[in-house]
Amino acid sequence: MNDADQTPEPVPEASPDGVPYEPHAETSYEQVPVVEEQRPSRLPLVLATVGAVLVLGAALAAPLVDKALRGEEQAQRALDLTLVETWDITDRAHTTDDVTYPQDPPAGGAHAPIWLDCGVYDEPVREENAVHDLEHGTVWITHDPDLSASDLEELAAQLPDNGIMSPREGLPSPVVITVWGAQLQLDGADDERLGLFLEEYGDGHTAPEFGVSCQGGTPDPTGALPGDGVNA
Repeated sequence: MNDADQTPEPVPEASPDGVPYEPHAETSYEQVPVVEEQRPSRLPLVLATVGAVLVLGAALAAPLVDKALRGEEQAQRALDLTLVETWDITDRAHTTDDVTYPQDPPAGGAHAPIWLDCGVYDEPVREENAVHDLEHGTVWITHDPDLSASDLEELAAQLPDNGIMSPREGLPSPVVITVWGAQLQLDGADDERLGLFLEEYGDGHTAPEFGVSCQGGTPDPTGALPGDGVNA
């Protein structure tokens, strides 16, 4: 075969700037993976909302919880004083005789014409005279004679000015606090209900002669008549 018979190889065409064209490579149609659009997470928003609800709920519930734990002052007092016994006592007759009372100690009724002077007594007092004090709105604290000296000091410190305090045998509890028509048995000198009772009844408003003092009565625990100059 001579050179004339050989087919000449095609010469690449030149571009206008003189650079020959290169044959185009076949276009590859490999599949490009599709990336899904990532949506922003709602978790932080949810957590923030839940947190706000919890904080708001705690703020709203706090007063209710506090009220449930402490109770309203009046309701709490009623709860603590549920064991107060009360009586409607109308007999106020004066008598020099001994009287048999239905309560121990008595909470009102017929009584001696003379009352006891205010203060702390270290021996039992005659109950007919003490009941006259109750008619005046006096607070009467009776206690077991075997209470310790420190307990007696604690009771005496809480005794109102218009009050008498005395030992008494055979009490149903270590301490009993009495006003006209109302009485509470206490577990001891440190029983917190003592203060509540005084707050509720210590002004003597249950007494028929509310506002009259025990001052001027006889200082003799047996009820003997006072000496000259004592207004009884």
